[in-house]
Amino acid sequence: MKLPKELLNGILIFVGIAIYFFIMEFFGLSNILFLRAFNAAFVFFGVARTIKSNIKERKTGYVSNLLSAGITAIIGVLLSVAGLLTYIYVRGGNAYIDNLSEEFLFGGEPTANEYCIGVLFEGIASAVIMVFVAMQFWRKDFAANK
Repeated sequence: MKLPKELLNGILIFVGIAIYFFIMEFFGLSNILFLRAFNAAFVFFGVARTIKSNIKERKTGYVSNLLSAGITAIIGVLLSVAGLLTYIYVRGGNAYIDNLSEEFLFGGEPTANEYCIGVLFEGIASAVIMVFVAMQFWRKDFAANK
């Protein structure tokens, strides 16, 4: 059974972000907030693979590519947040949150669930931006422009 490209590339986004997070954790850098911005590169990679695959298959509709890329990005973000939540609970739950970035979206001391909801919002915002950037990058290949 062949997985849909959106799911496969969403899983690749998740794997890339997970490996990056483990590397940051290994070097003790997981508490530095701005390093999370590099997660966008993994989202862009997965979205770009989906768009390139669609173009190769001669699927050049702008809206269909926008939706395909969006689904890819959202799958990657959802899997990453689910993985983060699981990892937080494996490492001690709410007590582990103190080891993660202190300059977080919510003030105070968030619970594991609140932390992951904040990361989910950040991830979705990043995903939407990356989808639109990727769509602009390949817009010359879409049917509406030919």
